[in-house]
Amino acid sequence: MGIFPNLPARIRLSMKTKYSHAKREQYGRLLAALLCDQYFGARPTATLDGPAVLRFTPIRQVNLFVVQQLLGKWTAEMAQLRSPYFDFEDADVRQALTQFMNVLSRRIKLSRPAFEPLLAEAITDTLTGSLDPADTFTRKLLGEPTACTPEQLRESLRYLDVNKPVFESFLDTLPAGQEQERDYLVSRFRLHQEACQAQLQPVLLVVEQFNVLLPITEDDLYELAPQTEPERAAPAASPAPAAPVAAATATSAPAPEPAAIAAPPVPVAQPEPKPAPVVAEAAQPAADLAGAGSLYEKLRAEQSAAPTLSETLRQDRTATLADKAPKVESLREAISINQRFSFINELFNGENMEYHAAIQHLDTLPSPDIAKRYVNEDLTNKYQWVRKEEHVNKLLKLIDRKFGA
Repeated sequence: MGIFPNLPARIRLSMKTKYSHAKREQYGRLLAALLCDQYFGARPTATLDGPAVLRFTPIRQVNLFVVQQLLGKWTAEMAQLRSPYFDFEDADVRQALTQFMNVLSRRIKLSRPAFEPLLAEAITDTLTGSLDPADTFTRKLLGEPTACTPEQLRESLRYLDVNKPVFESFLDTLPAGQEQERDYLVSRFRLHQEACQAQLQPVLLVVEQFNVLLPITEDDLYELAPQTEPERAAPAASPAPAAPVAAATATSAPAPEPAAIAAPPVPVAQPEPKPAPVVAEAAQPAADLAGAGSLYEKLRAEQSAAPTLSETLRQDRTATLADKAPKVESLREAISINQRFSFINELFNGENMEYHAAIQHLDTLPSPDIAKRYVNEDLTNKYQWVRKEEHVNKLLKLIDRKFGA
């Protein structure tokens, strides 16, 4: 029997096909944490520059959205430099600021605490855009202004990869140099989207790219999971079998885009990223990881047996490596993705970095007694772990496995 057996089938069908933003956000956080574990885990003080960000994941749209977020934050910080006591419109001042912005754009330096939230949001936005291109148009092209010209909108096209031809063809329909109201542009784009359905990249194709990194299906993104049991409320008519979803067999390589973070109105020259296939190598500093396999290869090898997102969302109790092996080399490696997410939420108030710092410290302690004392006294007092026995006991069990107790 379904989750809501008394609802009419028509209403339940509409609920099943409604996508969940909360699930996209949760998947974004999970995948961002996983990717950052792979990159920063052994080198917590490592940083990323601009070219490394553009190659960090094999999904180009994710990388571009990270760069676009950097642009937004950078522009906001530059605006704070303005003061009523100085003439920021003076030609010499504008030239000096332009030079400063150009230099700064070539000095991107992201540590894990700064990069991981940007990555999680970029993953969520990529999934959202594949489900609803109008959302990408509204938030990624239009942004905050109440009115725009086609020329202003084209500035943001450099940060789009998924369905980019559809956005370009829409801008081609707008009168050059003419400013249009925001609401008019949004409604007109929705009509254009309906007319170009055949040109839109299939959702399944985007989901499959993410599935290589961390298991996910389109059904995992629904507000409610699709019902599989027959309807009792309508015995006279058997539900029609679901049509099989045809897997996408090929994609064209995206055209190269400027890699620069360009702050309007002054373009910033940056090296252009190479055209990337659907699966690209992740960025790794050559000095630190020479000869190592790509991030994509590591993720594919390590996550081939990982649970799907639906299992992640529905399971209250998940098995860790400590439940299967008599001994583990380190807590960081032993804690599964699901268990890590549970620890972060239940024990560390949702703070990823505090969780990573605590686990890293536990891995340096020389004996199980000292490690357990750190958990039962220091961490328990710091985070007020009241009625958290189930999660604390799982952590203590992992400590026993690490020391072979």
